[in-house]
Amino acid sequence: MSERAEMKGPVTRRRRTTITGSGPVKQANGSKSHDAGEKPPQSPDAEAKTDDVSMHPSNGKPDREMGVSGQQPPHSPSRKHMSVVEEFNERLSCHVLQESLLSSASGYSNYRGILNWCVVMLVLSNARLFLENIIKYGILVDPIQVVSLFLKDPYSWPAACLIIASNVFILATLYTERRLAVGTISQRTGGILHIFNLTSILIFPAATVLTLTSMTPVGGILSLGAYSILFLKLYSYQDTNRWCRQIRQMKAKRLTRSYSCPSVAQSNGSAVQSHVSYPGNLTHRDMYYFVFAPTLCYQLNFPRSRRIRIRFLMRRLFEMLFFMQLLVGLIQQWMVPTIQNSMKPFQEMDFSRMVERLLKLAVPNHLIWLIFFYWFFHSCLNFVAELLQFGDRQFYKDWWNSETVTYFWSNWNIPVYKWCLRHFYKPMLRKGVNKFLARTAVFLMSAFFHEYLVSVPLKMFRPWAFMGMMAQVPLAWFVGRFLNGNYGNAAVWISLIIGQPVAVLIHLIIPVFTTLLYCVCPCNMS
Repeated sequence: MSERAEMKGPVTRRRRTTITGSGPVKQANGSKSHDAGEKPPQSPDAEAKTDDVSMHPSNGKPDREMGVSGQQPPHSPSRKHMSVVEEFNERLSCHVLQESLLSSASGYSNYRGILNWCVVMLVLSNARLFLENIIKYGILVDPIQVVSLFLKDPYSWPAACLIIASNVFILATLYTERRLAVGTISQRTGGILHIFNLTSILIFPAATVLTLTSMTPVGGILSLGAYSILFLKLYSYQDTNRWCRQIRQMKAKRLTRSYSCPSVAQSNGSAVQSHVSYPGNLTHRDMYYFVFAPTLCYQLNFPRSRRIRIRFLMRRLFEMLFFMQLLVGLIQQWMVPTIQNSMKPFQEMDFSRMVERLLKLAVPNHLIWLIFFYWFFHSCLNFVAELLQFGDRQFYKDWWNSETVTYFWSNWNIPVYKWCLRHFYKPMLRKGVNKFLARTAVFLMSAFFHEYLVSVPLKMFRPWAFMGMMAQVPLAWFVGRFLNGNYGNAAVWISLIIGQPVAVLIHLIIPVFTTLLYCVCPCNMS
């Protein structure tokens, strides 16, 4: 007899059931069962567990108290004992080593409830301000006045006519490129024609806006904005075609295919399009597709989507119409009365009231700016992209997480950023200009266009928009040098919330200061 039989005594041996399978059977505790000839020594508890898996004497089937997997019954003594022990352990110890959730060492990052609270507080506070505005001023929204912002005379549409006239510059660029492609004119002559054409794009609309008395400020801003976009587009068009001519002159087929015929990735669901190579791209269809496409950087083969999603298109169209009305209503109801009431504190030089008016103007101004961002960069650009099946929809990135001013300007307007990077910043680096000067030159060009779009339509030639953009250079250096993480993000938000109303009010402060100076010292003014 074996040693186990001697320990058990003269007890009748019961037949054991062995469950066979393709491999060892796992027990409840995760251990593997061994063959009968290689059983390791077991403790009495283990033997009791093994004996529980026995055949019922009457029907030869396993006992219902145990499953096939060998788990313990739910009311077994050992399990009851463990549950009692665990219950007492829970009673005895209730503290563990851990950090508070709001401590940075805790690693906790789910602040969704606090974000919802901030949104609720923002809505309630703005609702109170809006109700106060309604009680104080009444309903100021006037649709007829909105029409008068665009047109002084319903039979005279100077802004629309000015935008239609831009086709002259578009066709001039296309025909110049065709002559350069066939070699009818030299590269030098083509470059001079492009410079003249691009310069005229900026000068002609500005002169028209300044001379026409029927041009409204809103119409002037729209027309000059359209010509500014066209300037950047046509510059990219001639620059890209010039690169294609340089590659064609190299007589290298491999480089020619990779640069002038870029392949369209099929894994992202884009449609299979026929590839165009230079100079086959110099057509009216290709030119006008690029003019209307929501991008400033030209390439011969744009990524295209498979189809037009009608439901997506209708949602974007509804957003465009709704947010346009909301913007106009907020400007009429909220912005205009606040600006008008800001004149008196500046005339009386009441500093505390000036600061109060500045902060009061900051809330509606920033809200209008945020709505404009969503309306233009998401609703409008996605609507145009869907209509033209334009595949690249990255019009903005997470600028709201910006920890530096440079990151903000690189991510809130991706089309302009790509243009500056491709046609302005990198060419300067290739010519040996250091990064700081190249970055400053980018801000200088941006400052020019900001001043161009503000001073000319308003016919107020003051360099405040230019100086505001150039002030971003030392601000970017200061934030990047001394502020990091959340502090840098807070500094970016403060510059956005406070900087814009300062720019609005400064156009009012200077005339007031000039008037006061003239009243105090009329002889010096003369």
